[in-house]
Amino acid sequence: AQTAKQVIVQKLREAERETIFSAYKDKINQAISATVQRVDGRMVYVDLGHAVALLPPSEQSYGEVYRPNQRLKVFLLSVEKSNRGPEIVASRAHPGLVSSLFEEEVPEIQNGTIEIKGVAREAGWRTKIAVFSKDQNIDPIGSCVGQRGTRVQTVIAELGGEKIDIVEYSDDEKKFLM
Repeated sequence: AQTAKQVIVQKLREAERETIFSAYKDKINQAISATVQRVDGRMVYVDLGHAVALLPPSEQSYGEVYRPNQRLKVFLLSVEKSNRGPEIVASRAHPGLVSSLFEEEVPEIQNGTIEIKGVAREAGWRTKIAVFSKDQNIDPIGSCVGQRGTRVQTVIAELGGEKIDIVEYSDDEKKFLM
């Protein structure tokens, strides 16, 4: 009876690990909300709800200090299977985090009217984002900034005060570089 119980419990654990793996595998390259669970030296462990992700030093934004129970957005880089369940690696320094935050904040990006063409980032210092409008009547920079800067200020606050430059994308290199 004890052996049968152990086999059933083991199968349940494997099924739970597989469910968590498949749930987070679909969220790779997306920003999701997380809570700092613990800080162990330079390693930070964040709680995603049903799983814990690792925020390695190389993926942390310069100058950020993480405290337990702090809420923040992280960008999921990878989800790998291991013997102890899924290993999830998150990032606060990836340029995709900025893109995802703008997608959440700017409805014109969500509906496809404005497109993010590129993001250059020095995490913790400065970010430059190139945007392009498919509709001639919509100002892509103004839409990303929002009324009185509300949209861009929300993104800046999430990134810990990082400077953000928004430029209009152009296929003409001379015009784009000016």
